[in-house]
Amino acid sequence: MEKEELIEEIKELISVNGEDAVEINPNYLEYFQLDELIAIKERLLLRKSKIKETTSLFLDEIYEKTKED
Repeated sequence: MEKEELIEEIKELISVNGEDAVEINPNYLEYFQLDELIAIKERLLLRKSKIKETTSLFLDEIYEKTKED
């Protein structure tokens, strides 16, 4: 996998809805090694997964409360 491709995937993970443009300094291509970029991507994927899970639980809780009313 190329550094440029990883940077693009990281930009997409950082954006809120996957469409908003997020700019990353191109010098990071030189600064970070490939394995570091892969680790960054993996951490972002994990965080995004946890956020989705937390949001889902929260929405389920709200739904259950509205059913009681």
